[in-house]
Amino acid sequence: MTNAASSGALEMDVTLNGGSEMPLLGFGTWQITGREAVDATVAALRSGYRHLDTATVYENEAQVGEAIRDSGVSRDDLFITTKLPPERAGGELETLRESLKLLDTDHVDLWLIHWPPDSGVGADIWRAFAEARELGLAKEIGVSNYSLEEIDELSAASGVPPAVNQIEWSPLLFDASQLEGHRERGIILEGYSGLRGGVLDSSAVIDISHRREVTPAQVVIRWHLQHGVVVIPKSRNPDRIRANADVSGFELSLDEMQALDRLSQSA
Repeated sequence: MTNAASSGALEMDVTLNGGSEMPLLGFGTWQITGREAVDATVAALRSGYRHLDTATVYENEAQVGEAIRDSGVSRDDLFITTKLPPERAGGELETLRESLKLLDTDHVDLWLIHWPPDSGVGADIWRAFAEARELGLAKEIGVSNYSLEEIDELSAASGVPPAVNQIEWSPLLFDASQLEGHRERGIILEGYSGLRGGVLDSSAVIDISHRREVTPAQVVIRWHLQHGVVVIPKSRNPDRIRANADVSGFELSLDEMQALDRLSQSA
């Protein structure tokens, strides 16, 4: 894995257990729909993002696909993630093929179970995911909102460990044992909602942003990257989209990283 403290964020990738390279910095599209989704995704691609995150339940896959076409960025240069809601059990491949049609691509780079089903861990769904990978419809497969115990159960039932677990993550939710548990299993932790929950108003974040002459969001994004955690900030504002990608010109010190880590103890 690339050392997050030693290179520009947009150049940093992490190697998944299936061999794919996944950019540590991505653009999230949750709650962005319609024309706004097209415009925001185009702005992200023109700002240098090459990792896009969407989902069936976001109802914006067609707009993300349109943005890719409008941007002129080659599909070969992109890492695209989408997600399956577990209530689509039994129609997994049909749902994925519809996603591919909407995204205007023949494969996604990562397909996730969006959250665990109401009962069990989704072993039957996971077998369909493995089939999709064998068919080349998804290069990598993973989960979202799973605990480590649920991941272990899923892996034991199938013999196929997820490549990624996407969970809510920020300095307010930092858990060293959770991060290490993913690493021990060879599973990449991907964080969502990293800029929510009041973290940008934290005095520690604000103090570092003033000292570094960067935005609070840039501080939090850089914190993710230096932990080797995938981060997918979202915004509709082109200026914020660009700023969130501009995190390669500074490096948080060990003391600053630890100060941010400690925010979870007072959250």
